Amino acid sequence: MALTDEAIDKIKAMIVAGELAPGSRLPKEEILAGQLGLSRNSLREAVRALTAMRILITRQGDGTYVSSLEPHLLLESLSFAADVSQGRTALQLLQIRRLLEPHATGLAAALLKPEDLQELRNILKRSRAVATVEEFVAHDIAFHLRIVEAVGNPVLSMLLQVLSTRTQRVRIVRGSQTGDALNSAHADHEQILSALESRDALLAAAAATVHITAVERWLAGSLSDDPTRAIDD
Repeated sequence: MALTDEAIDKIKAMIVAGELAPGSRLPKEEILAGQLGLSRNSLREAVRALTAMRILITRQGDGTYVSSLEPHLLLESLSFAADVSQGRTALQLLQIRRLLEPHATGLAAALLKPEDLQELRNILKRSRAVATVEEFVAHDIAFHLRIVEAVGNPVLSMLLQVLSTRTQRVRIVRGSQTGDALNSAHADHEQILSALESRDALLAAAAATVHITAVERWLAGSLSDDPTRAIDD
């Protein structure tokens, strides 16, 4: 494993130094292995790991390339970590979401177009007619994502998706008292949308903070009752 880590570090160093630019093709395996002083096996393992991180991309029959290295692309590899997060780790991710999303919601108040606000209203209507937690969570994600997208920062949008994935949200809603959790979420969403419709940035940010904090407090309370408890226990 140490040799693979060394190979990963050396390829990353080439990218950071500009020797391998975004979109460029890696030299042939035997040439690159010689340049880096690595075995071809170590190089292959490093390429596989960097491909999983979306730093490299492999094109069948064409070779291996450096990806575009766009931050939102690289953040996608963190989604799995959020999906499987439990206990304190899930709470920490939620805390970071609380630090970022309210500010983005406040910024969106001046940026959302009338048709965007109508779309948000339609999402909330659909969310009230769902039959399952999974359906509610799909609309919940769409609602918050549409607001954040108005800010026009794809890195922020992807980061907030990573911090609170579909899988994680389903587990949290199921772990709480589902009926109460859904009713509270519906009320919070209405408060957020009302503030956005009024173009009140401070109120929109405050409403988003209240919404996320409620979930955070529930999760923190469940962990206090049983420190070993996972979200979906």
